[in-house]
Amino acid sequence: MSFSNLKKQSSLGSLTAKLQKEVEKLNSSASNTDERIWKPEVDKTGNGYAVIRFLPAPDGEEIPWAKMYNHAFQGTGGWLIDNCLTSVGGKCPICEANSLLWNSGSDANKEIARGRKRKLSYYSNIYVIKDPANPDNEGKVFLFKYGKKIFDKIQEAMSPEFEDEEALNPFDFWQGADFKLKIKKVAGYWNYDSSEFARSSELLDGDDDALEALWKKEYSLTEITAADKFKSYEQLKDRLEVVLGKSSSAPKDESFEDEDDDRMPTPSVEEVTSGKSGGMKAQSVSSSFDDEDDDLSYFQRLAES
Repeated sequence: MSFSNLKKQSSLGSLTAKLQKEVEKLNSSASNTDERIWKPEVDKTGNGYAVIRFLPAPDGEEIPWAKMYNHAFQGTGGWLIDNCLTSVGGKCPICEANSLLWNSGSDANKEIARGRKRKLSYYSNIYVIKDPANPDNEGKVFLFKYGKKIFDKIQEAMSPEFEDEEALNPFDFWQGADFKLKIKKVAGYWNYDSSEFARSSELLDGDDDALEALWKKEYSLTEITAADKFKSYEQLKDRLEVVLGKSSSAPKDESFEDEDDDRMPTPSVEEVTSGKSGGMKAQSVSSSFDDEDDDLSYFQRLAES
């Protein structure tokens, strides 16, 4: 483009229009990072409601959920947001560092370990029956990311506590049940205690053709924990050292370039074990979903293995 053409475009406003379109694209991609995942919404009072149906395992897969651990916290060298290798039975350098903190005997170190602990999420295919906040989602298949509280309700449905309660498989097309997702805001966090399964019923009136078509729309769950979703042990260790301020030579992780840099820093392992941290606590990413599993006992088992 010549300078004269550049000036001409400026006078016509076409360059500004192009830039505005690019900004819109960026904003759109940032707000819709994964359109496969359905997320409930709450109103101004913090309450939310939706009705969903958990679906069977996709064709060629056996388990109707995927289980993923991840770490998300900030240190002096930035943020660490990565999937944990324990999700696939591997060893994780972050968990190993946490075990040292947890077993140090220091309450301050335990607090830091809590901030850096792995968080638990599950993924399942769902069929959205009712979504008052976004009616366009109704009648569609999505992935649903949820935490331990909701998974506990699934387990309770499959293995009820009392004799007068009938067991059901929430993931069954014909003998499953709709799940009434009820969200309340408690102490600043989303609470799902009121959520419950309805009575057992056939999905889509048991129409086999409709159910088979629905089944074929499901997303792979094994892909969620595929090898390419994890960094290697060495890569995670390098990233941890950078985040804890122990190293500045490791290559910068592109996934952290967009993070704000005005958050509370976290001291290194050496600082907290030597008492130089001044009691600083690790700041972790808190999700609106109740997706944390209290795995601090994992640190103890790791140290003893």
